[in-house]
Amino acid sequence: MADDALVKADPILDGELVDDTLPQPRPRKRFESWWLRSRWVPTWLKDRNQARQAAKDFVAGVVRSPFRCLGAVARGLVAAARWWRAWVTVRDFREAAEQSEKLADKFADIRALTLFRWKVTGAVAAGAAAVTLMAELVYGTVALWVLGGVLAVALAVLGRQREGSPGRKAVLAGPRTLRWTMDPQVLVDAFRDAKLVGKDETLRLVERATRMGDGWAITVDLPATRKAADVIKNREALASALAVDEVQLIVERVRGNGGHAGRVAMWVADEDPYASAPRRTPLLDAARWDAWRPVPFGRDARDRRVDLPLVWTSLLVGAIPRQGKTFAARLAAAGLVLDPFTRLYVADFKAGKDWDAAGRVAHRFMSGDEPEHVLALVGWLVELVSEVQGRFRRMRELDDETCPESKVTPAMSRDRALDMPITAIFVDEVQVPLEDRTPVKVEGKTLTAGEYVGELLTWLAKKGPAAGIVLVLATQRPDSKTIPSGLRAVLGSRFALRVMDWRDSNIVLGEQMNTRGYDSSRLLASHKGVGILRPDGDAQAGGDVLALTVRTYYMPNEDWQTICRRGRELREAEGTLTGHAAGASMPELAMPAAPQIVAAPRDDAVQERLPEPLRAVVDYLEDVADDREFVPTSELTAALGVEAKTFAAQMSELGCRPTRYRLTGDDGRTRQFRGYLIAEIDQARREAASFGVEGAS
Repeated sequence: MADDALVKADPILDGELVDDTLPQPRPRKRFESWWLRSRWVPTWLKDRNQARQAAKDFVAGVVRSPFRCLGAVARGLVAAARWWRAWVTVRDFREAAEQSEKLADKFADIRALTLFRWKVTGAVAAGAAAVTLMAELVYGTVALWVLGGVLAVALAVLGRQREGSPGRKAVLAGPRTLRWTMDPQVLVDAFRDAKLVGKDETLRLVERATRMGDGWAITVDLPATRKAADVIKNREALASALAVDEVQLIVERVRGNGGHAGRVAMWVADEDPYASAPRRTPLLDAARWDAWRPVPFGRDARDRRVDLPLVWTSLLVGAIPRQGKTFAARLAAAGLVLDPFTRLYVADFKAGKDWDAAGRVAHRFMSGDEPEHVLALVGWLVELVSEVQGRFRRMRELDDETCPESKVTPAMSRDRALDMPITAIFVDEVQVPLEDRTPVKVEGKTLTAGEYVGELLTWLAKKGPAAGIVLVLATQRPDSKTIPSGLRAVLGSRFALRVMDWRDSNIVLGEQMNTRGYDSSRLLASHKGVGILRPDGDAQAGGDVLALTVRTYYMPNEDWQTICRRGRELREAEGTLTGHAAGASMPELAMPAAPQIVAAPRDDAVQERLPEPLRAVVDYLEDVADDREFVPTSELTAALGVEAKTFAAQMSELGCRPTRYRLTGDDGRTRQFRGYLIAEIDQARREAASFGVEGAS
């Protein structure tokens, strides 16, 4: 290459590309941000609702001011008269003489001083009258108005405080009323009376009392180190201090960016929010529904709509009879019925007609409480387990755009080629199959049908949601023996209507929920359909709350039938009517083979073959029959009369190892005990019984 062909290059510079075209914050935006965040700017200048409430309060104050002024003047006149009477009668001198027992010696002095003060009173009255008359002669009636105004202001200042004004003290106090909306000091006193803040502590007002719906709402900050969870736990004491029924008081912790552990939002209803007639479900007006949307479930005390998410979770509904359990389960089913791309399994072990309308849309449906119905449910569950396993295998073969994760998506659930619709199984009175003792042989092992149902439901609750399986269980026996603890632990959403005691409430809602202020045994019997919802997701009304009290929508049988008819029409139009609803019989459905039924041994024969001390422990637990999840070692050793160390060694050989567990007593205090889980004792009993049955067969 020739030398003249070389060209000198430009110098290489090292730098960073800066884009100065990006939008910069404007002064107006910076001012708005400062205005909303500044603690020097009043709240009513930041929020439109607060400004509207402040204007209402101002107008109300102006309207009431003449009456309040007259009341203050009257109280000031009474207080001045009482003070003058005490002064002119020398009450302080007389009381001092009575306490020193020298009243007779001082009587003459007291009388003389009393006469002197009467003379002073007369002189002052005469002088005041003379001055008033002279001012009236000189300045006319204007002087009388000025003097009257000055006197009225002085008396109003003297009598301006309604509480603590001078006067006789009543022996019995009058009724307490809710006045904290007008006087924040009453709210502070209520927190102190409920022992939620100390005597020297106070509250900080975050949002002033605002009229919201049929009640008053206010947000306060607790003193440092005080927690909103304690206020929720002691809601009943706070309601007593505020002189309202606890059902009228709603206390929530404010979470998120605008809240912290000590910020409390309160709402007090004017009257019982659950005394009015319930609302009909809004699904009656819906032409169709999307199963991926939360289902309209009810209204809270503030009349806010509460929606229940169902996809990717499961639901347990527990209550004593005739409290609205089946109605609540049908509300959850109604949204899925109106989605033609969902597949429904409905098992009604109440054997009534509450669920009969679902047979028009259900892929599987049965109603009955006989052993053959329990075995049919076993076949359904085995079919669903196989379906879930098959879906996961098929999802592994899909590309990342169709299936980004190992979860069913809305598009996948509606793609008929993939055959992965949202599939929901509803089991009403689930305690019936769980308690069924029909022996069945599964893979060479003998189990009762109830135990096998519990294992299958637990497996589906664990792995089914990601594959689009929704599990909804309803029971009127929410005890630890009926519903295994392993199954309850994986049910995401809980709804507890009225139950008998706090133990049953904890079994439905979760351990220690009563100590957090959520106890469905405190619900009133007259509040039908009212329960405590612990959602697995956002319930819309309460936001990020642990649980909330909900009154379910009212959906009688005729409305339920209307929704099911509409659901059938939608499925016929989309061509998604299958199974039972399409008229297919059981053999045509290709049901999986039912487990082999074996002859049932007598319970007493199985019990006799249990090794000691397991047999004695099982006998004792059956005798006490108090639905628990844990039994302390001290209780067992005292009842059986055995030595603790030997007992622990024998139980360990049988597969029951002692553990530590926290128990809450009737006094509400939590203590730690060493003992055994009832589930492990039951497992050891089942293994021993199964071994005995196999040996007998």
